[in-house]
Amino acid sequence: MSRLSATNLSGIGGSSLDAVLLLGPLYHLCELSDRRRAVEEAARVLKRDGFLYAAGINRLPYFRDQFRQRPLVAVERREFHQQLLNGGNVDPEHVPSLGFAHLTTAAEFRSLFASLFEEVLLLGVESFTAAWQASLNGLPAKQVEAWLDLVEQTGTTPEGLGASDHFLFVGRKVG
Repeated sequence: MSRLSATNLSGIGGSSLDAVLLLGPLYHLCELSDRRRAVEEAARVLKRDGFLYAAGINRLPYFRDQFRQRPLVAVERREFHQQLLNGGNVDPEHVPSLGFAHLTTAAEFRSLFASLFEEVLLLGVESFTAAWQASLNGLPAKQVEAWLDLVEQTGTTPEGLGASDHFLFVGRKVG
């Protein structure tokens, strides 16, 4: 099989897979045309009623983390912050941990799939626990389960989506 990328799955036959995972490409593809192409390729290789699982990174937690870690950068980064709000792209200078990447909104992410997939679920993976995920590790199993039940219950709400670092889209191929 030749080397493949999310935007060119020509080595995989059409309508041949039951599921496709896009758990990284959509936030590493900075151009909207490339993200659309990856979604189109996923739809092409999926069987009818096949499932797509796609991850995105929420745009807003960047600001939460900057405020918490570096509250004095708001003035010097004003132009970058406005560009991030408007377009979603980041670069290694401003976000070294990600490098070149695209951060999304729930509405933008949802719209990426709307024409090719029936939405089964759009989930804010961490919901309200996003900034405190490590706290779960020290809790007894029953406590973790209870908190994760609440994350599941709130992760699809606008508030849970807004508070999450990551989105997970689950869709079923239509047509």
